[in-house]
Amino acid sequence: MSFTNKNGNQIENIEFFSLPATLEQFVALPQAKMQSPYETAALFVVALSLYPQNKDESIAMINFLKSTAPLSPRDLSLFKTQVTDYLVRSYFAGATPQNDYTPSEPYTVVISNNPHSYAVQGYATLFVRCGGADTPRPITMRLAKDDKWYLTEYSSLLLGIRKPESTNPWV
Repeated sequence: MSFTNKNGNQIENIEFFSLPATLEQFVALPQAKMQSPYETAALFVVALSLYPQNKDESIAMINFLKSTAPLSPRDLSLFKTQVTDYLVRSYFAGATPQNDYTPSEPYTVVISNNPHSYAVQGYATLFVRCGGADTPRPITMRLAKDDKWYLTEYSSLLLGIRKPESTNPWV
């Protein structure tokens, strides 16, 4: 579902009725055609959500989104230190610190643009809503000759967020 907010920014709600557990299931998703940068951004969230349970499949999915530039050893090290179960769930609608980042179903990723999202030709910087942060997080995709949008920059989505309320000893 797509709509435009009062500032003229496009907002896409991309829904997944189930989350894939394998690369084969991932590439079978309709969004895996990567015809829009919104689809690629949402697919990154889906791929990232599998990381705590199955690192290898998650990495294979992310490498699919990156095409010819697979994750580097530095990237993989960053994933090991930054990615937590609640971080990955925080990018789905309904997941907040108060409910221990339990997402609503269907799993929905909310992505928006701004007036500068397409400032560089062939690139799109979009913003993924996060229930554990005050502002949406940027993610950048690049349009290739095959008319698919590939993942190029996502590190802001790996930054820390507010901890789940259940971990607060001062309730």
